[in-house]
Amino acid sequence: MRRTVALLGLPLLLAAGCAAPGSGAAGSGTGTPGQGSSAFDRQAAEVAARWRPGPGWTTGYVPLQDATVLTGDPGFTPETETAFRAGWYRDQIEISASRPADGTVRFPEGSLPVPLVSAAEAYAQLDLGDPPPCDGRPKEPAGGPGRPKVGGPTIEPGPEGPVASAAATACIPLTVTAVKLGTAPVRTSRGTAEVPAWLFTVEELSTPVARLAVAAGAVTGVPDPVAPTGPAPDGVVGAQDLVAPVDGPRLTYRVGVGACDTGVTPLVRERDDVVVVGAAVTRATGVCTDQLKLEPVTVTLTAPLGARPVLDVRTGALLRVGAS
Repeated sequence: MRRTVALLGLPLLLAAGCAAPGSGAAGSGTGTPGQGSSAFDRQAAEVAARWRPGPGWTTGYVPLQDATVLTGDPGFTPETETAFRAGWYRDQIEISASRPADGTVRFPEGSLPVPLVSAAEAYAQLDLGDPPPCDGRPKEPAGGPGRPKVGGPTIEPGPEGPVASAAATACIPLTVTAVKLGTAPVRTSRGTAEVPAWLFTVEELSTPVARLAVAAGAVTGVPDPVAPTGPAPDGVVGAQDLVAPVDGPRLTYRVGVGACDTGVTPLVRERDDVVVVGAAVTRATGVCTDQLKLEPVTVTLTAPLGARPVLDVRTGALLRVGAS
């Protein structure tokens, strides 16, 4: 289950110094391949050259996004969005623990048979606990009639608790009223695939929440990053994750910048087999708080991304689709 993490206040692990940004648009504007400093180009070329995925990259199932997928516009309210990202659920139905027969992952080219988990196993991965209590609502919502709540323990509110910041705005779980086996679109190393998934109908949302049903033993892990040999270029920051959708020539990703950095400009080096991204920033010259924030930027590639991996210029890490 994906969680929303507040990054302000985290230590800033970026290179010091100043560098003039490239000529692309700042912030969430559109950049063009090839723009940026020669230092970025040199490091991006090294990162691309060192990319060496194993055979499972093209023959196995390598998911490049979280295992919980929204199948459409959920119609979030502030309360339901907080519950979704925190993993607060309650079930109102019997959820089967029987494992189904093997399923099939269908790639743009080819398919792969895979073992599946049961609906109960998928729900246990989906449900990460209960919301903190708040006025007028129970601390532990009931499960089905005559049954206790199925899932993780109640998380008490408090200044150090992971849901303390959410308690002020939401304290309700999402109610699961039905479940069936279906599929969900997932970005993988072999392009966007239709992957077996348990589709949970949620009373408070307008679209089912899908939890991918492929058993862990059938999932191939992503390759370990191979960092470039030289130091990171001054004024160049790294990318953290991708922002959906990622199936066309426009690619949006989030970079980690300092609280006082300005002139955030996307940088990209595109090859037929890989894309390397980052951003240029102008560093503040005065005193600034030591914080990290995520800034979305967009580039326009010369061709649709397709199955090409996207790598961070600073670390060589493979970028996955993050929480929207």
